Amino acid sequence: MKVLISVDVEGISGIVHPTETNPGHYDYERGRALATAEANSVIAGVLDAEPTAEVWVTDAHGPFRNLLPEELDRRACLVRGKPRPLGMLGGLDDRTDAVLLVGYHARAGRGPAVLAHTMNDGILDVRVTGRSMGEIGLNTAMAGHLGVPVVLLSGDDSACVELRDLVPSAATVAVKQALGHGAAVALHPEEARERLRRAAAEAITRRADVSPLALAGPFEIEVDLSAPFTVDLATLVPGVSRVGGGRTVAFGAADFAEAYRLVLLLAQLATIKPG
Repeated sequence: MKVLISVDVEGISGIVHPTETNPGHYDYERGRALATAEANSVIAGVLDAEPTAEVWVTDAHGPFRNLLPEELDRRACLVRGKPRPLGMLGGLDDRTDAVLLVGYHARAGRGPAVLAHTMNDGILDVRVTGRSMGEIGLNTAMAGHLGVPVVLLSGDDSACVELRDLVPSAATVAVKQALGHGAAVALHPEEARERLRRAAAEAITRRADVSPLALAGPFEIEVDLSAPFTVDLATLVPGVSRVGGGRTVAFGAADFAEAYRLVLLLAQLATIKPG
């Protein structure tokens, strides 16, 4: 079997501040080391359950170059760098049997939730046929489009609720309880890793009990953007139009893969500054 582990950073135990998640800041090296260690615990749990599994780990935070390759469990291969097909799910294909989301965070506007956002600060909300979705929902639905279930998520308690609302049978591990955007009560990192290893093994063992989140298209997608300049750029993309007030754009998609790719493009456009 093939398993994909997608690792973000904001939902790692102990992490509560952007200085721990953004390259170049004083605490970033500690943050990436904590994320690598949690990834290793999940790899170990997957292989406890299925010793012959093919395990792919995809670096899914910011520049997609956060996990320490030399510290990652050598039994897994690492997908890193950008741009790449399927973004935070780089390496996902129709051979994949299960996806595990590690260190994930809640969507923009949800709270209390540690470092909640959707893709980046340039996106305020994404609605899929009226339903608000952050990275958890978008990635779970993209995996579901290929028939792959998301069987486990770790992050704060708000992130865990977000996945269970979409996939009630999926396993979740709350490694911290959110007190606000930048505060939490966190498990000790070693305790978090032990829980993750046990949960990953159990999730892989019972993966057949978890159904993929397969949404039926066509879809109408609305994206609220924070910067007027980004809205102007977005409307240059064929099929994308300005709707409502000045910050919302919309487009149609025949299937979820098409919708997902366009949301990724809008997220990238949101990083461009006027000049």
